[in-house]
Amino acid sequence: MAVTATIVAINSKYVHSSLAPWCLLASVESPAKASVVEGTINEPQDQLLNRILATKPDLVAFSCYIWNINCVSDLLPLLRKKLPQVRILLGGPEVSYRAENVLSTLNADYVLSGEGEEPFSRFLNQFPDPSGIGGLSYRTDSGLVIAEPYLTEEIPQSPYTPEYFSALKGRIAYLETSRGCPFSCAFCLSGRCGKPRFYPMERAKEELLLLANSGSKTVKLVDRTFNANPKRAYELWSFLLDQMDELPPDVCFHFEIGGDLLDEDSLNLLSRFPAGRIQLEIGLQSFSEQTLQAVCRKTDNERLKENIRRLVAMGNMHIHIDLIAGLPHEDYSTFGESFNTAFALRPQMLQLGFLKLIYGSKMREEPKTYPCTYSKNAPYEVQSTPWLSEEELARLHLIEDILERMYNSGRFTETVEYLLKATDFTPFMLFERIADQLGALPAGTTLDRFTEMLLPILLSFPCVEKDLLRDALVTDRLSTDASGRVPLCLDPKDERIGPLRHLLDEDSNTRRPGGIRRGMVCLKSKPYAIYADYVKPHPVTGRYPLTFISFATDG
Repeated sequence: MAVTATIVAINSKYVHSSLAPWCLLASVESPAKASVVEGTINEPQDQLLNRILATKPDLVAFSCYIWNINCVSDLLPLLRKKLPQVRILLGGPEVSYRAENVLSTLNADYVLSGEGEEPFSRFLNQFPDPSGIGGLSYRTDSGLVIAEPYLTEEIPQSPYTPEYFSALKGRIAYLETSRGCPFSCAFCLSGRCGKPRFYPMERAKEELLLLANSGSKTVKLVDRTFNANPKRAYELWSFLLDQMDELPPDVCFHFEIGGDLLDEDSLNLLSRFPAGRIQLEIGLQSFSEQTLQAVCRKTDNERLKENIRRLVAMGNMHIHIDLIAGLPHEDYSTFGESFNTAFALRPQMLQLGFLKLIYGSKMREEPKTYPCTYSKNAPYEVQSTPWLSEEELARLHLIEDILERMYNSGRFTETVEYLLKATDFTPFMLFERIADQLGALPAGTTLDRFTEMLLPILLSFPCVEKDLLRDALVTDRLSTDASGRVPLCLDPKDERIGPLRHLLDEDSNTRRPGGIRRGMVCLKSKPYAIYADYVKPHPVTGRYPLTFISFATDG
């Protein structure tokens, strides 16, 4: 009798669509039967449990990550209670490097460590006998059998089955064109999968087009360093550029790259993409050479900075860079220096992340080399280091929140630029001063309420002029909020607005397009009004274009 397996993916958000279960599904050979059940960490457990039960499984396999392991742990006893005879298998990076611990503490029968496609398929074909399966750990009457993570040089089957596309429903589509990583960073697991092995070029091209036409707005490449082979990356980017006119106009492609690995040909090629079609995520981690050396990360920092400057200057791509707080040898002051260096590059997003001591990472396995305290529960975030205290890390969390609200959101970029010019603050100092005075904001703080709380703090800064600050704030608001509304704290009412709206609507050159909302505000520091017609935001910045009307010449 063929075994029936259910592969469960519990995503962090609905918009995500984990690729792992579909890779496993594609590996399954007849006569075994398998299906995928997807959920999120935020949905009621009984709903997810009922969907699993409806498949009437003999085996349930969970893909485990730091963001869902707590949810999986809570679900296992409920599943066991409903189906006492069912066998439970856990796989994924969160369990691959602690199989003995998982089998001893969680209500699971098997742990599949490392790459799962081939072992999973073999196991289903000889179910329930786990013997001889690479990477598979399990219980026996005489104790635990613990296997090393499974690695292979084989190229996995394509996961893009009809079932995959039926379930995708416009969510982010993920694409893997290589597996492994050229780096061996002490805080990461990617390097433990071996050096990169690249899937056939024709398959990569075919699947790029397949996902681009799937109805998803974002195709995200999960290759750990997409340009580890610069020539291969150039060929795929060149192919994609050649196909642009034939692809849906609103599909964006996201690549994680090594910024210092970009060569001149690739930079020139990337500059030719239409605006908004490419996103690049570039991991910096730190600009401290001592820190990078300690975590085994090799980066040409000068070339990295120059390449990011050039990418940002092109203006056609969303550039995302990130720093990690809590790395060795980086204290509060030197982290601030790394922050200032990164911010000076002016990416669209500067992510301030926090070190996590994940199972299997060198930093977790060598505590004497990498001393720190961290949470014992997922996601194992660092709590203190010899260089950063708990209080300093807590302060950095507050700074991260302000950075997200004011810069990464794109809603206060004009205001931030004004403040940096008006004061003698560095970028890090600016966000630090705001965070110190605002403290932890309540959950659900609205944009209007945040602006009200922010305004008196900004006015207290040296050399800030009230009217110039107000105009920067209303400029930001008008260009990022399609409601066209400005909060009362910015005093938007002006008797000139009504007559001006009438004049503009009477003129065929400035008449508002039918059915389009228009937002308008009079500036206080200059004799101008500004307005935005909310037709289409810029594909990279997300901001709506503003038109300036001079009162001196237009009445």
